[in-house]
Amino acid sequence: MAHNNIDKSNLPLKGIRVLDMGQLIAGPFAATLLGDFGAEVIKVELPGIGDNARDVGPRYKNVPLWWKVEGRNKKSITLDVRKESGQKILKRLVEISDVLIENYLPGTLEKWNLSPDELKSVNPDLVLIRVSAYGQTGPYSKRYGYDRIALAYSGILYFSGYPGETPVKPGIAWVDYTTGIFSAFAAMIALYSRDTKKGGTGQVADIALYECMFRIIEYCVPQYHFLGEIRERTGNRHPCTAPGNTYITKDNECIITACSNDRTFNRLAKVMGKEHLSGDPRFKDANTRIKNADEIEKIVQDWISQFTLKDLLKKLNEGGVPASKIFSIKDVFNDPHIQVRENILDVDDKFLGKVKMQGVVPKLSGTPGRVKSTGPELGEHNSEIYKDLLKLNQAEINLLRKGNVI
Repeated sequence: MAHNNIDKSNLPLKGIRVLDMGQLIAGPFAATLLGDFGAEVIKVELPGIGDNARDVGPRYKNVPLWWKVEGRNKKSITLDVRKESGQKILKRLVEISDVLIENYLPGTLEKWNLSPDELKSVNPDLVLIRVSAYGQTGPYSKRYGYDRIALAYSGILYFSGYPGETPVKPGIAWVDYTTGIFSAFAAMIALYSRDTKKGGTGQVADIALYECMFRIIEYCVPQYHFLGEIRERTGNRHPCTAPGNTYITKDNECIITACSNDRTFNRLAKVMGKEHLSGDPRFKDANTRIKNADEIEKIVQDWISQFTLKDLLKKLNEGGVPASKIFSIKDVFNDPHIQVRENILDVDDKFLGKVKMQGVVPKLSGTPGRVKSTGPELGEHNSEIYKDLLKLNQAEINLLRKGNVI
């Protein structure tokens, strides 16, 4: 098992307090990532309603499974920040916190008397992460938008899919998760700047869903700028790689491989027993192979179709050619490499017993992350936060409950 001799209590973000006011994935996933490495994450949710993520996805014994994963390592409190008394409570939490993450429609915090300026007046060292579809500024800032809307607006969806067919989105909330990563990255940059620079203070990070995807759009911007070319759909092929596709084996399994450089193609040609292809004018380098992609793809597919998946993978792996079966989640569960790498963890849950979920990424040699708890019940930590942390007395708590503030 990995990290056997490492003290996992030595968490690098211990002492950092994060207020997670987000909904669903993009904002909250950033908080989850920080929590995996020791930050104390307090999830702020509306009384009786909670994060919408609690009601999305499959259930087991009426327990939402997605929430158990993405709500992990968090404490849940209920607080109605739409009410003045709730806003006062939140400001008390802001005063003793390091990061606040929200992903409401721009202007919502301002409407609740929780604008960046108001929060800064309470705690000038606060790092405020603001996630939205189109950003806090610009003519579209007040438009609603979600994962697939941002995928379309960023330009990425346009070239995803097969020629002559409508674009196809990925099978997961790709934009939301990518935005969560950028948001956690922003939080860490801001904390580093605050804590290591002379006179450092808090700041606001304006994170737009579409911008996170636009940043990873490869070379499309200069390609259009200089060449006037619009990248089109190419199915499972990449326009800069040939051969590289999804292939069908003799036993009707799907395998994927790609030759992103000449060295890899030469190794593939050798494994295929077709070394002459390396000197063929049509295939002698990456550019010529791309121009003759249909021909080389057919040659590779015809060769692959002669072998079973097991035999084919053995040949390719031994020959130094990157390749993999296209795994289902069942395949992932049973794979020995996944197990050795601790990519699937067992986490204790009081309702479900052991819950299997994704492990912590990235893997740090000295201060690895950990998962200590699954997603909490709504308001599970009200007593701990309101009584123990904020030192509210029982009469104050009862008054807040009576007013449906908590």
